[in-house]
Amino acid sequence: MHILLTGGTGLIGRQLCARWLSQGHRLTVWSRKPGKVAKICGAQVRGVARLEEIGQEQVDAIINLAGAPIADRPWTTRRKALLWSSRITLTETLLAWLETREQKPQVLISGSAVGWYGDGGERELTEKSPPVIDDFASQLCIAWEETAQRAEGLGIRVIFIRTGLVLSAEGGFLSRLLLPFKVGLGGPIGSGRQWMPWIHINDQIALIDFLLHQENASGPYNACAPKPVRNREFAKTLGSVLHRPTFMPMPALALRVCLGELSLLLLGGQKAAPARLLEAGFTFQFTDLRAALDDLSSRL
Repeated sequence: MHILLTGGTGLIGRQLCARWLSQGHRLTVWSRKPGKVAKICGAQVRGVARLEEIGQEQVDAIINLAGAPIADRPWTTRRKALLWSSRITLTETLLAWLETREQKPQVLISGSAVGWYGDGGERELTEKSPPVIDDFASQLCIAWEETAQRAEGLGIRVIFIRTGLVLSAEGGFLSRLLLPFKVGLGGPIGSGRQWMPWIHINDQIALIDFLLHQENASGPYNACAPKPVRNREFAKTLGSVLHRPTFMPMPALALRVCLGELSLLLLGGQKAAPARLLEAGFTFQFTDLRAALDDLSSRL
């Protein structure tokens, strides 16, 4: 199978490349720095700066994961524009290229996030739950999905991966928590009652591979473990794994002052459930947070 990836050099993309190379697939990564793709993703992975370089080669599947990190810095007007263009504008470019092709891929797996739902409070959120459009993150995810869904008009099956908080020792949100926790300054954020829909990186990679090979899969899938935890429990468990105290809470007011609108992402949460993945027969390797963090602890 020939698989085209956007965001292939990111945390999830790199591990997808490793998995699919081991399965014998042919991989192409669309990147701003194609010369670095082979070094980052594997010597057999081809990097292209422009989609036109692929020509009319057959592409069987597209994995669209590109997007600037959403929580790296405050959401200024300029930052919002970058977050929007790196997802929606890039996906529009991908669609325009697909329209020119005689042979269309069978499936487009496009990135999204549980932030699609907005702050869900205490509601259990399955793929059937409506969004609460009350923040920028939700609006961004909704627009990203709506843009990707236009590929259905080209006869391409579309899958959305609504990813939770990915636990990995190689990057992602967990790496940003390590320093304060390691120096004993970790603790709950705000009230600590907000839900955190987490997922181990191994399960994230496995479920994308699983859906790629499900011929009838389409629409949204919540990519998070079946047992979300509250922020206070997450902080306590991480501190225990790192053998550090977790008595230093981050006041909500301080977050709002320092981060502005971005603070909504940290103070809100989603009690999301992977209902459709479980119905499809996917088996999670990690369903317990402590077990997931223990697995990563030697590399943290």
